[in-house]
Amino acid sequence: MSAIKVTGVSAHYGSVHALDDVNFSVEPGRICGLIGMNGSGKSTLFKTMMGVHRDCTGTVTLDGHSPQQARSTGVVSYVPQSEEIDFTFPVSVRDVVSMGTYWRLGTTRRLDTQAKQAVARALERVELTDLAERQIGELSGGQRKRAFVARAMAQGANIFLLDEPFAGVDKRSEKMIVSLLNELAQDGATILVSTHDLSSLSQLATEAILLRRTVLAHADVETVLRPENLMKVFGTDVLSPQ
Repeated sequence: MSAIKVTGVSAHYGSVHALDDVNFSVEPGRICGLIGMNGSGKSTLFKTMMGVHRDCTGTVTLDGHSPQQARSTGVVSYVPQSEEIDFTFPVSVRDVVSMGTYWRLGTTRRLDTQAKQAVARALERVELTDLAERQIGELSGGQRKRAFVARAMAQGANIFLLDEPFAGVDKRSEKMIVSLLNELAQDGATILVSTHDLSSLSQLATEAILLRRTVLAHADVETVLRPENLMKVFGTDVLSPQ
């Protein structure tokens, strides 16, 4: 069974057609890069896959579950773009990472020993233990992104959806996130990650999807980055990845 399966998905914002008959699947333990210009539908696809964008048709299954079931059982974790997050909210880095464990806690959301250990391990893996009590808005862009990756890891998800995790981050954080994603994939997790950095795509993923409201190509990275494919999305001035 495919870990991610998207079938005939179309999405709208009123009269605006954001996605048109999107079809693809990703097997367990794979990292798939999602590439396309701004406005190509990448963020809408992530929100549709999470079940939070409702003006849509088609089906999404995540480890055999509907998006709503996958969210409620902790199967899927979503790392959104930074601009979608209010960093003035008075929560600490530890609080943010702890949110990844809420799906399995009671209504009091009181962390048990297992949850506390998961949070501590995730903070350690992204090297934010020393900043755990810092307000999330006080961190650098790269540190913030690492905190949200840590939240996903503390959740114990099988599927990770990451929307532009490398935008505005420092090289150290980017290298760390790439390394962590590869470790997660080696442990069996399935990862869909959008990025604009075509030059580093082969270091991040083994396969890629080229999106422009619909899937124009889905294959190994080398095939997707062929000039004739990139020209479909980025224009005739794109001769090869930089």
